[in-house]
Amino acid sequence: MPAVQLTDHDLPTSDELVTLYSSVGWTAYTRDPVRLFDGITRSLRVVCAREDGRLVGLARVVGDGLTIVYLQDILVAPSHQRDGIGKRLFERVLEPFDEVRQKVLITDDEPRQRAFYESMGFSEIRDLDSKIHAFVKFS
Repeated sequence: MPAVQLTDHDLPTSDELVTLYSSVGWTAYTRDPVRLFDGITRSLRVVCAREDGRLVGLARVVGDGLTIVYLQDILVAPSHQRDGIGKRLFERVLEPFDEVRQKVLITDDEPRQRAFYESMGFSEIRDLDSKIHAFVKFS
């Protein structure tokens, strides 16, 4: 199997995005490919995982890059999951933001995802010692 390369200088096409997001069942994104593509292009940072030129993973960050960054998406095609690509994407996309105080993400209630994010140093808000709350509104 060829090595998977990470890049942060070649944004995926709309078709590549729809294929990748569909492969993991993120249909809320694929219903409007133009909006998905525009969202990706307006992100603060995007890192892609490619194998022989084919998009097999993506991570993107939004925010101001100084006081807060939000890991909006991190996904790996099912054919490439459990190969360390998610960890590599995670580290690479957040690399320039070591000094940023708040790094935030929201994810599904799935044990493997929780374990992954905890292994990357994140804590669930309810597990923190300080009393803080998170609020979200989905439209």
